[in-house]
Amino acid sequence: MTTSLPASPSVAQHFGEALSARIAAHWSQPKLLPADAERPWVIPPETEVLLTTPSPAWARAPRRRPDAWPAQLKWVQLASAGIDFYPDWLLQGTRVTCGRGLTADAIAEFALTAILAHEKDFHRIFVRDAESWQPRSLGLVAGKTVAVLGYGAIGRRVALLAAAVGLRVKVLRRRASTDRATALCLESGVTAVPDISSLLRDADHLILAVPLTRETRHIVGPDLLARAKPGLHIVNVARGSLIDQAALLEALKSGQVGAATLDVTDPEPLPTGHPLYAHPKVRISPHISWNTGDALDRVLVRFLDNLDRFLRGDVLLAEVDPARGY
Repeated sequence: MTTSLPASPSVAQHFGEALSARIAAHWSQPKLLPADAERPWVIPPETEVLLTTPSPAWARAPRRRPDAWPAQLKWVQLASAGIDFYPDWLLQGTRVTCGRGLTADAIAEFALTAILAHEKDFHRIFVRDAESWQPRSLGLVAGKTVAVLGYGAIGRRVALLAAAVGLRVKVLRRRASTDRATALCLESGVTAVPDISSLLRDADHLILAVPLTRETRHIVGPDLLARAKPGLHIVNVARGSLIDQAALLEALKSGQVGAATLDVTDPEPLPTGHPLYAHPKVRISPHISWNTGDALDRVLVRFLDNLDRFLRGDVLLAEVDPARGY
């Protein structure tokens, strides 16, 4: 495959000065164009390549593609793995790649930390005076069962880490996969199951690691929660809308769900006074499981790698299929 992109592509990006110099140093000598991160849908008409981020500003984008949208735009690189932050029209009519896999290690470590903290009651075991110096029993992670919903880069990494600490791991894949990473993971004590009922059966922890699509919105709802093992601990490191939050609150009240660790909510942030904030069995973090000191560097490396590939006419990494939603 070949591309008509010139040797010095015109690039707009929404990361400001943080990445400008490093992109400009690319061998193709790209022409960097000004772009307004507060209005990311307004980019110069000569833009051929766009590097953008899942900024809340995209929520204010027009429903239809702007008339002034660059006709010669040939490729969009998203920093995020998920595409639900962006208007549908951004993903149509041009090639789009995403940040799939860039933060899988960080997010998987967060998920495993949530499991360990829950089993060890880590938030309440420390003492500050002699009067509170009382022995107590702690949970054991080894031998418990974790269900991983979604088996992409994050799900695979969660499964490997969980198996390494002695958890029984069950996974549900969106579709059959024969890639080497999946095969190796399934050879490491991880069990693939055929349906969500099999996934939830006997699960002590549920890790949500699927993209948000029409099919997965509110996948964790009353029916699913009713089939879960009482006391289930839910860890959501994907998208808040995967969970029907009203159903979650009811399940927490009844004890069907024992706890929830939510790095994502619907909306973000939850409005002041939302009952999930104060619930004693819920811990909410502000969508930071992915955020490490080198996160921006990883985005840049992916972009420059794909820029090389695009200019050579090679296959791009993590290309998006808008019809599938990821």
